[in-house]
Amino acid sequence: MNTQLKCKKAEIQDLHKIIELLADDELGRKRERFEDPLPESYIKAFNAIQGDPNNELILAVLAEEIVGVLQITFTPYLTYQGGWRATIEGVRTNKFLRGKGIGTQMIEWAIHLAKERGAHVVQLTTDKQRPEALEFYKRLGFRASHEGLKLHLG
Repeated sequence: MNTQLKCKKAEIQDLHKIIELLADDELGRKRERFEDPLPESYIKAFNAIQGDPNNELILAVLAEEIVGVLQITFTPYLTYQGGWRATIEGVRTNKFLRGKGIGTQMIEWAIHLAKERGAHVVQLTTDKQRPEALEFYKRLGFRASHEGLKLHLG
């Protein structure tokens, strides 16, 4: 584990770097618009996330440089006797630093947050076109216990 790596909550000035990370792979390039200036939709989404106490954008920072990002969302459910779930999405690390433990530390930090908030489960999805990501999550203890389905609208 990299002891110099710090995890922190994102701030608006971090948004450009966050979108750059999200767009910096084959799938991300198809769905993100990393431009200068960024599309207004990213700023609106960032503000909505920051204004929601059940959402957090977490950054991994190494030597003052943002090298990773993830979003964690806490959702109350009636199942599990009114339990809370934590959902991790949008996990990205700098492509030049993959395999160095950054993603592991980010996920461990998110799991710690989930435990602090009393969540009974941490869940995530990964695109089937990212088999290396699936193996990464399995190594961290995640199991494919359910079938996940998505319906893209529009």
